[in-house]
Amino acid sequence: MWLTDAQKIGVGLTSFGVFFMFLGVMLFFDGGLLALGNILFVTGLTLIIGPTKTFYFFARKQKLRGTLCFFGGILLVFFKWPVIGILVEFFGFLNLFGDFFPVILTFLRQLPVVGTFLSLPYVRPVVDRLVGVRQPSIV
Repeated sequence: MWLTDAQKIGVGLTSFGVFFMFLGVMLFFDGGLLALGNILFVTGLTLIIGPTKTFYFFARKQKLRGTLCFFGGILLVFFKWPVIGILVEFFGFLNLFGDFFPVILTFLRQLPVVGTFLSLPYVRPVVDRLVGVRQPSIV
């Protein structure tokens, strides 16, 4: 998989955005770190998939509730309501990106150590249920 220079920068910005949001939550919902993380995450996502595809991703009718919650949560963080903003933003994130969780789980199961752990007999059904992977029915 070849990435353009803009996409490489986007991956870096998105990674730093996730890191700053995590750090902001760990430091008791520090509004500055959360706001910086949100800006970096959205900017990085735009650079990775492009401005037009980003707009169409967030503007789809099926994703409207997730989009409103995600950006509403970002606005709440900007308006100094970080705890409520992160909760609303997390709900919107799940609505927007929840379809990708089975793909991410499949990728993680192919990694050496993580994949072995996720495929353990007692871990596999729990993770499948959390992610929403459908089990094949045995007839």
